[in-house]
Amino acid sequence: MAKTGRPPPSPAYILGVGLTKFTKPSARDAADYTELGFEAGIKALLDAGIDYDAVDQGIACYCYGDSTSGQRVFYQFGMTQAPIVNVNNNCATGSTGLWMAREKVGRGAADVVMVVGWEKMARGSLTSPWRDREDPVGRTVEMMVETRGVTDAPGAAQMFGNAGREYMEKYGATAEDFAEIARINHAHSTKNPYSQFRTPYTLSQILSSPTLHHPLTKLQCCPTSDGGAAAIIVSEAFLTAHPHLRSRAILIAGQHLATDAPSLYDRSAISLMGYATTARAATVALAEAGIPSSPPAREEQDEIRVCELHDCFSANEMITLDALGLCERGKAHEMVRAGDITYGGRCVVNPSGGLISKGHPLGATGIAQAAELVWQLRGWAGERGVGGGGVTVALQHNLGLGGAAVVTVYRRADGGSSEDVVVVPEEGKEGGGVGYNPAVEARGFTRAQVERVRSQTCKSEWAMGDTQRKVEARF
Repeated sequence: MAKTGRPPPSPAYILGVGLTKFTKPSARDAADYTELGFEAGIKALLDAGIDYDAVDQGIACYCYGDSTSGQRVFYQFGMTQAPIVNVNNNCATGSTGLWMAREKVGRGAADVVMVVGWEKMARGSLTSPWRDREDPVGRTVEMMVETRGVTDAPGAAQMFGNAGREYMEKYGATAEDFAEIARINHAHSTKNPYSQFRTPYTLSQILSSPTLHHPLTKLQCCPTSDGGAAAIIVSEAFLTAHPHLRSRAILIAGQHLATDAPSLYDRSAISLMGYATTARAATVALAEAGIPSSPPAREEQDEIRVCELHDCFSANEMITLDALGLCERGKAHEMVRAGDITYGGRCVVNPSGGLISKGHPLGATGIAQAAELVWQLRGWAGERGVGGGGVTVALQHNLGLGGAAVVTVYRRADGGSSEDVVVVPEEGKEGGGVGYNPAVEARGFTRAQVERVRSQTCKSEWAMGDTQRKVEARF
């Protein structure tokens, strides 16, 4: 097991976030990755109240794209010769970028790091373009075949569906329990203007949609998506030098990136989907944030009232509720039945609609989860906001088979709760944001705003090309 004896990093904060709408791939007017990254990045800079000259390093997050696509996107903000790193860590790519940014800021390598993630995907289930080399999850697939067999369903649906079957066999969950998870996520997404799907479904409709791999039906599976997301991570020193920005900053109170343990191949379908990876990341991140990782120990304080987790399939949400310690092991279906994963329950899970309904552009997903939790903690989430005394702590989980899991705990920098609503910055004032509440309105920005946050000294119109015109046309 990896050592964790190092001292935790110095405080790092998310100061700004930005999102594009998540859309169905291959639409006639589909945006290119340059546009997705540009839109999300400009919104994040505006939200943070800084310009690109303040950025020390950049991290680009994507899975489907050529080398140095990150430079192509970042050069549109400015060509300051800052280091830019391109990251690919499967479905955990976006949160891996956030983890890297926090490490850089927290270990003193930078004061401001900009993370931009996007994906421009093909329609249909995920496939690899590589046919002349071994698949990095090939051994995982082989274990599935040896223990559970194989069908003609999409591979990911089989693997996660098998985990759901095992949960049913071991703990007594039913097909209705998995469908209820999807029903709740679809219901949550109706209030999210960035969601790919905003249609509510009844439990009956979800159960009667085409079966992919029992217990999973089509409406329990995330779609492929096009979309972008961005975040600005800053140091304590930066906030001290810019005190007018502190109220909007969200502290990364605990965070850990974990990879797989030998139990991945213990012949359990649940283990095969990275259960130990998630559990390890959660244990370390929660401990760093000072929150007990076991439900009985946490019962009195019951701090975690909102969570964005990786529900690529309803079955993965079920096993992840266990792995994160949001319930006792084997009791996740009881949590679902009690209404404890939605409004009025113990913890609102995926208020954004989750991957199932909001969408899943791989490189953007982890950053989009963070954006939702930033908005929740600021008190900006409107109808999606978690009430009942407000939110002081938020939990995020992002998983990539192959494998990696990142778990992050967030708190307000000012120690407040979501009931202490952060004032939405006014356009034209010092540190002004996008000019509206981006949590409840998926709008754009003006040309003047773009010029305010691009580099003031090292911009290139050649690098920009016609990206800005194309983005503005969609607003």
